[in-house]
Amino acid sequence: MPSTELDVAAYVLLRYMCAMVRIAALGDLHFSRTNQGSLRTLFAQIGKTADILLLCGDLTDYGLPEEAQLLAREIESSVEIPIVGVLGNHDHEAGQVAEVRAALTHARVQILDGDTCEVRGIGFAGTKGFAGGFGRGTLGAWGEPAIKVFVHEAVSEALKLEAALARLRTPRRIAILHYSPIRATVEGEPNEIFPWLGTSRLEDAIDRHPVTAVFHGHAHNGSPQGETLGHVPVHNVSLPLLRRRCPERPYKLLTIDDDAV
Repeated sequence: MPSTELDVAAYVLLRYMCAMVRIAALGDLHFSRTNQGSLRTLFAQIGKTADILLLCGDLTDYGLPEEAQLLAREIESSVEIPIVGVLGNHDHEAGQVAEVRAALTHARVQILDGDTCEVRGIGFAGTKGFAGGFGRGTLGAWGEPAIKVFVHEAVSEALKLEAALARLRTPRRIAILHYSPIRATVEGEPNEIFPWLGTSRLEDAIDRHPVTAVFHGHAHNGSPQGETLGHVPVHNVSLPLLRRRCPERPYKLLTIDDDAV
């Protein structure tokens, strides 16, 4: 135990710093052969200001293993902090999800798909999510088989998220998505495409658990922040959106300060 006033001050400062965890989040990197080297400066900046990096989907442009391998090299050369993420719709485009995931995993990126992990005492639950609309406009499983298949995918993703959140036992829980769980963070996009940007089914899953914050991408022209009906903060961390709003720091930085951590 500290014995002098100076020791006490140092001890308190150390305890405070240990309790602080800085989380950086961004999505929609759309990495391809044409933008090699474009993220190294950004990744280096994040490494100096954050303890954990979250990647919220659309990490590649066409879902090609080659793109994932190039991104993996960029990450390996620039990032040393833990990385947790989910895939997005672009990462599924080529039908080679397993290869994309393997390349990123090789670069120490922990990709969640209904899974959980714990880093620095914080629990993370993640999945891609899906579309389907918000509130009273949420698409129901009625009518043609194709509609039922579409809705089943949205329900399945919501159930994966809820099951993952339920498994966490940490005081702080973070949800990572690609699609939005609320309408507020897609505001700014054309109204016609709102149903394709996310679904309230994800919001329902979040509000049934004590979630500290939610991060998602996908809505390049949406709004940076909103909250669920249960008052859980939701952050849209699409890189194109953040680059327009804050070009000097195009990522969301959240500091969690809690002795429980």
